[in-house]
Amino acid sequence: MGAPFGALVYASCVVLILSWLLKYMKWVWLEPKKLERLLNDQGIKGSPYKFLMGDMRDEARLMSEARSRPIPLTHDIVPRVDPLFDQLVKTHGKMFVWWFGPIPRVAIMDPELVREILSNKFGHFAKPESNPIVKLLASGVAIYNGEKWAKHRRIISPSFHQEKLKLMLPAFSTSCDELINRWKKLVDSSNEEHCELDVWPELLNLTGDVISRTAFGSSYEEGRRIFQLQRELAELIFQLLKFLPIPGYRFLPTKRILRMREMDKEVRGILNSIINKRLNAMRLGEACNDDLLGVLLESNFKLSQEQNNSKSLALTIEDIIEECKLFYFAGQETTSVLLTWTIILLCMHQDWQSRARQEVLQVFGDDKPNLDGLNHLKIVTMVLYEVLRLYPPAVHLIRRTYKEIKLGEVTFPSGVQLSLPILSIHRDPEIWGDDACEFKPERFSEGIAKASKDRVAFFPFGWGPRICIGQNFALMEAKLAIAMILQNFSLELSPTYSHAPHTVLTLQPQHGAQVLLHRI
Repeated sequence: MGAPFGALVYASCVVLILSWLLKYMKWVWLEPKKLERLLNDQGIKGSPYKFLMGDMRDEARLMSEARSRPIPLTHDIVPRVDPLFDQLVKTHGKMFVWWFGPIPRVAIMDPELVREILSNKFGHFAKPESNPIVKLLASGVAIYNGEKWAKHRRIISPSFHQEKLKLMLPAFSTSCDELINRWKKLVDSSNEEHCELDVWPELLNLTGDVISRTAFGSSYEEGRRIFQLQRELAELIFQLLKFLPIPGYRFLPTKRILRMREMDKEVRGILNSIINKRLNAMRLGEACNDDLLGVLLESNFKLSQEQNNSKSLALTIEDIIEECKLFYFAGQETTSVLLTWTIILLCMHQDWQSRARQEVLQVFGDDKPNLDGLNHLKIVTMVLYEVLRLYPPAVHLIRRTYKEIKLGEVTFPSGVQLSLPILSIHRDPEIWGDDACEFKPERFSEGIAKASKDRVAFFPFGWGPRICIGQNFALMEAKLAIAMILQNFSLELSPTYSHAPHTVLTLQPQHGAQVLLHRI
């Protein structure tokens, strides 16, 4: 009896192992080679597939080389920021394939095809499944697909309506006041007429401060702790990305992964406490809809009431926690990099700094900026758009095919990722002209639609139904901060500044953003 049973167990184990090996080989070799052949047969060439890692090893090597040295003060930054892509586009043209591990990515640089992908009229394209490690930082509406995305978007949208943002302007202003006063003290305490300051961490703190106030209001201090944890978490995630094609790596009890899970647990605990306090206040009839969380909870409650208390149509506590994490990461990260690059570029282009300051003083004088005035800042808006064109927060947008679909002249099989290289499309001379790598805000003087040969050639916040829900929030905050800074300071690049754009999930200055502040 024992021997046959043992043989059966042994045979079962062998079958399971063989089954797993077959699935593994299909994932890392058979399926990639099949997709490679289908793409090559249609004329899409590029990098040949390499077992398991694809192009990730080459990309890491090129990235390391690029980051080892800064570049001159130029806006032609693609070779440093995205060196593998830069090499491939020069070799293979505007449509080619390269490999993110065993997953093929095809570059799409034709604005007509970009429009078709991002409009997603028939639901043919979806966001790729987010890596479980990346989900520790944020998920929410930004990564969901289908009905789940539609449900979350519908409930969250009221939080970012213009009338709600208007109510948040005092919180924006309070945070900016604190920044300006701190900078004034630094200049006054300096032994010279100016003060050297790395504005990158300063602006990170500012935007973290703003999102803490506007998202959580009275729970502002707890919100600041979330900001600190998410900054550390983002750095660790970026370091881990090169290991992620290895199956099960995220389950290893390494010091780094254990620290990430510990931080995620703390963030969730803080958010759960804040949300439950708000829900208890709402049950007692206390109004709490003057910040993002309050508006979100109110919108969620109204929907459940309208649908006869159907909880399936409302967000769960876990859903709300994920959206709050996204508020933090997207709201803080996007605006901080926009502000940082705006200050750097205004330092590099003093004529535009003078023109922007003149406009701010003409509209507001020494008064605190208000919403109506911010909406009339044409030159400041042109500057911000041009900064977003040259230094967009995200370098690529990725979509995936989940069934066979024809796009242009190519039929893409299921399982292919389509990469929309924002950084490169924003610099394409065929779309923007021979001065595409130059800082020329005047190209936006008649708005986005007439700035280039194709409106979809400018999409720093995405485009179509999935355009970033918080773009008006980010632009209002950026306009207010730049206006108040220009009212009080003139700025120039410090001799210690090194021009070294690089990506850590977003496009950031690798060695900081050192400027000289002069009080006006």
